[in-house]
Amino acid sequence: MYYVFRCLMPAHTPACAGSFRSISLTAPEGCLLNARRPAAVAAGNVETSSRVVDVVTGALARAIPDRIPAASQGTMNNLALGCRDGRRVWDYYETLGGGMGAGIRHDGLSAVQSHMTNTLNTPIEVLEMNFPLRLLRYQLRDRSGGAGRHRGGDGLVREYEFLEPATVTLLTERRRTGPWGLAGGEAGASGENWRGQKRLSAKTSFRIQAGEHLRLCTPGGGGWGSTLEDEAAQ
Repeated sequence: MYYVFRCLMPAHTPACAGSFRSISLTAPEGCLLNARRPAAVAAGNVETSSRVVDVVTGALARAIPDRIPAASQGTMNNLALGCRDGRRVWDYYETLGGGMGAGIRHDGLSAVQSHMTNTLNTPIEVLEMNFPLRLLRYQLRDRSGGAGRHRGGDGLVREYEFLEPATVTLLTERRRTGPWGLAGGEAGASGENWRGQKRLSAKTSFRIQAGEHLRLCTPGGGGWGSTLEDEAAQ
């Protein structure tokens, strides 16, 4: 909540308690953000925070539509890999970029981390030199950004080949519905997780064998503005 309002404040606004004094937060016990035991909770700092940003910006878009961009990918696409019973013990974790939402004056950026993350890209050479993995594909997910007067940014495609058996854990969001567009812009494409030809759920863990492939297609950003209005104006 504070993050969203800080983005809307002038650049010189101090990042201190006084700047946020007029904002009050309420999360009744038993709701999603204040769950009761034994409810399963995880990923608050990665996935839940990303979706809270979408909720808050979506609500504010009704009041100040010219200040709010369309939804960005809304996930960090968490991928954890490793093995403890093979020829060597190893662990690897990364998050993947996706599409950024378009705004009233700009298209969305493609294949970037947005909002609640600042994770850097892992170069292919570093990955392949240190882990029993081969990157078969690392590219933009063409046309995955939502259409509009300003187009949402594209997600990316990252495909791994496993050279040794490993355990894979995926913790992702936006696999059912794509990031929403604004002012008549279309939603971005939802994300996809694939093990070979089998589509995987958003959150799963499994053993994978040498020679198998894992492909993550990250969501595109929402578009801003209706292209139909532009065509009518012409």
